[in-house]
Amino acid sequence: MYNWMAREGIAMVMFEDTEGRRDASIRWLTGHPMDALLFLTVDRRSLLVPWDIHLAKLLAHVDAMLPYADFDRRSTKALRSAAKLCNIPLNSRIEIPPVTSYLSFLDYVEILDGYEVICRNGGVHDEAASCRVIKDEYELEIYRKAAKITNHIIDSLEKEFHKKSLKTETDAALFIEAESRKLGTEGSSFETLAAGPKRSFSIHAFPGFTNESFVEDGLSILDFGIRYFGYATDVTLTIARGTLSKDQEKMIGLVEKAYEKGKSMLKDGTAAKDIAKAVDTIFARGKYTMPHSLGHGVGLDVHEAPSFRGREDNDWILQKGMVLALEPGIYNPLLGGCRLENDFIITEKGAEVLTKSRIIRV
Repeated sequence: MYNWMAREGIAMVMFEDTEGRRDASIRWLTGHPMDALLFLTVDRRSLLVPWDIHLAKLLAHVDAMLPYADFDRRSTKALRSAAKLCNIPLNSRIEIPPVTSYLSFLDYVEILDGYEVICRNGGVHDEAASCRVIKDEYELEIYRKAAKITNHIIDSLEKEFHKKSLKTETDAALFIEAESRKLGTEGSSFETLAAGPKRSFSIHAFPGFTNESFVEDGLSILDFGIRYFGYATDVTLTIARGTLSKDQEKMIGLVEKAYEKGKSMLKDGTAAKDIAKAVDTIFARGKYTMPHSLGHGVGLDVHEAPSFRGREDNDWILQKGMVLALEPGIYNPLLGGCRLENDFIITEKGAEVLTKSRIIRV
């Protein structure tokens, strides 16, 4: 990061993690999990301006911190003060987040008179996101622990499905939330998607869960994840209950075949688009089209790079240290949906399977 700033001639950069402008890079860089501004200087200094100074003192690792309230909770005022506090020379380049609106950009330019304000795609914020794609050993150990918790919940869910104790979509979703909290997580990594046979035809059911039955015969989908020390898991189960039709069995067979094909190709140096194309071919032969990407990276955000799309402009190559979610799925308004999703680590030897999601037959 700092070397990149030096090469680009950036004296200071501001990261912002606030409502409407979320950026997990602040947690990645400092450990602070809530609303804050972060200023980094090219001479390797860090200044955190958190909304909750008490929590920041407990969790953050930075050179200095000042409460956001000292600057009337205004990012423009905080940035101007940070530049002065860090003795950033006039005419230096200061980079702000690329999500900044044009009108806000003009405010920054006005208050930072004498500096060159940079707001762009492909800048230091994208560099930080790119660095986050490859996890270090500390992050990978967190993922292994997060996966262990996720797998415990999956196993518990299967037992409950056989007992028919989770009678509604809401019962299933709240069971996951309660179990994850009991096991020491920060809760769900996203709103659980629980769709019984009447609603599983949707890629992402809306609403995420209702009071519809989760014990009727047919295909149900349960898409969930937990957050552990900031890091998200993302898995999807398909529950096949009762006697299914030949067409429903065909859907399950295609998804399982696609999943195994994709899994076998998860190797260091493989092009992500090649994996997506191979899976699309399997579905096409079965006269189905998968209406979403094959998968994505996971990390402090549920959806991170790389993406698994077959488009020619997808130039992502799998690398050792990436954590990925693979999720082939197909959907039919009359038959329901089937999706199977698990998380993996790319290693020198191939793919380390983290989670144990599966097609559960009841």
